[in-house]
Amino acid sequence: MARDNASELARRLARDAEAVCRHYLSNGRRQGRYWMVGDVRNTPGRSMFVRLKESAKGPAGKWTDAASAEHGDLLDVIRESCGFIDFRDVVNEARRFLSLPRPELEPKPNRLRSRKSPAPLGSPQAARRLFGMSQSILGTLVEAYLRNRGITALHETGSLRFHPYCYYRPNEHSATETWPAMIAAVTDLSGHLTGAHRTWLDPGGFSEMTLGKAPIDTPKRAMGDLLGHAVRFGVAGEVMAAGEGIETMLSLRCALPTMPMVAALSAAHLSAIILPDTLRRLYIARDNDPAGDGAVAALIDRAQEAGIEAIVISPRLGDFNEDLRLLGFDALRVASRVQVVAQDVARFMELVA
Repeated sequence: MARDNASELARRLARDAEAVCRHYLSNGRRQGRYWMVGDVRNTPGRSMFVRLKESAKGPAGKWTDAASAEHGDLLDVIRESCGFIDFRDVVNEARRFLSLPRPELEPKPNRLRSRKSPAPLGSPQAARRLFGMSQSILGTLVEAYLRNRGITALHETGSLRFHPYCYYRPNEHSATETWPAMIAAVTDLSGHLTGAHRTWLDPGGFSEMTLGKAPIDTPKRAMGDLLGHAVRFGVAGEVMAAGEGIETMLSLRCALPTMPMVAALSAAHLSAIILPDTLRRLYIARDNDPAGDGAVAALIDRAQEAGIEAIVISPRLGDFNEDLRLLGFDALRVASRVQVVAQDVARFMELVA
């Protein structure tokens, strides 16, 4: 898209600046002639202000962040709040918002060259930006999604956040879609965020067909540096449990509410997870499938080589969330109790009513 066409899009957005702000900066609010919000990534707060009407001070749609000295127009708001890397995505989203037809693909514009370098697609930097744009799960569709799957132990879930308009593209030839999503931080042992995992959700609610995930081909995707790292619930010491899925580990945590747990996100990543130096006993939450069996075997070997006791905990059905949903909490607790050593039952399970 030519620079003059991008400018025209910015001008059209500025004509309805308040509607743009209400959609893309939903954590802010109007104050007089300005929209106030924390920053251009839609963080709650008051340091950034967007001019809603043209005045002697400048045109509508221009914004300034008093805290960071960043400034720009409403195209920048769309780019940053949505986490776009490619400016063509920004243009297409602006056109979608304005109900304009999508143009034929053109060479990449140079508009972003004078701005800060965008995060490479799928990079840890892009993952950090996405997580930073997201919000607490309390009272959101993420909380409803987890509770509908029987998961009520939502303590120490700061690694999970909610994004109301997370972008999804089925493939490189398809248009970008928006779906609400659960965003999970993938971190290393020091807590540094290296990646992010997205679970797109069905805004219509829970159904037995989709279990609350969006009705799309791949409702779960990860980005960033994942190998060896994980989504973490609690801080590991001498004892930890590790498994594949987020829902699987949160289900097991309903029965063992104070045991630190990690979700490696896949069988391959589970087998390669980096183990803390403090660890003395590792519980491996097995998924009941061939890939899960292979990951468990590999992780047992690695744990034993490091002098760590490895104990496998197996579900009765396909995984621990299936056990929780279909067999119930009491059955999950009983089955877990007999697979955990006695001292860990007293340490991690006895708080469960």
